[in-house]
Amino acid sequence: MDEIEVEGKQEKPLVEVDRVTIRFAGDSGDGMQLTGTQFTHTSAIFGNDISTLPDFPAEIRAPAGSIPGVSGFQINFSSRDIRTPGDEPNVLVAMNPAALKVNLPDLEKGALIVVNNDAFTELNLKKANYTSNPLEDGSITGYRVISLPLSELTANALQGLNLTKKEVERCKNFFALGLMYWLYDRSLDPSIKWIEEKFANKPTLAAANKQALQAGLHYADTTEIFTTHYKVRKAELPRAAQGRPADQAVPEEAALPGGHLADHDRAQGRPDHGRHQDRAPGPGHRPQGRAGGQAL
Repeated sequence: MDEIEVEGKQEKPLVEVDRVTIRFAGDSGDGMQLTGTQFTHTSAIFGNDISTLPDFPAEIRAPAGSIPGVSGFQINFSSRDIRTPGDEPNVLVAMNPAALKVNLPDLEKGALIVVNNDAFTELNLKKANYTSNPLEDGSITGYRVISLPLSELTANALQGLNLTKKEVERCKNFFALGLMYWLYDRSLDPSIKWIEEKFANKPTLAAANKQALQAGLHYADTTEIFTTHYKVRKAELPRAAQGRPADQAVPEEAALPGGHLADHDRAQGRPDHGRHQDRAPGPGHRPQGRAGGQAL
């Protein structure tokens, strides 16, 4: 992330950078594919050049909280022409210990890590092969760690809605998405429109997802967890590059598979696609195309 200039905005500085790579990671039931595609879709509408790398669980119906059950989605968005989904993420959003364990080695030094500390229970730490809590033992002091009770914050934001505990828990990915939208100066409008269309016949679920999204953005804006946020300008691409389908806005039918609550990865019974993280090619590695020209 290369800083260009700083300007003031609503008491917190807005820093312009030319590119950012974010990886969303969590359990296969945490909706990380949906979260990543929503961020991708919004960035494409804004006009950034984008490249993505979805990472599906290594096993079908792996135990919740286990390393084989980790699902992820990486997006590299930029104000200039890019060709890869990024080598070392600048940001990791980790929903549980297994997601942190699997993805920590890929991050750049000093990367920002946002973790759901509600998931760092003794059982989940054991499933991720941790002998101690990495949020407390000093093992990740080389990173900027934002430890938040995302499950609790989401539940507080959805008080008064007629939802089950499981439905409330499944909204935490939209709370996390709201945090990232504030941090990178994104509009909520494309995601709100998608939620309203997806849940047109389920008004309670529509309200829950919208409230979680808005609560995440509001939390980032009004608390001191972030002292700065960032702006990536619309990409200025050469005329030849502008004609490529990959540089156009991501078609909704390609970029947004399934829906939150109703269509999480596990609920969909997705087939095993193998793991293909942003690492050196090896067994199970399959190159991914650019976001605008691939179905995710």
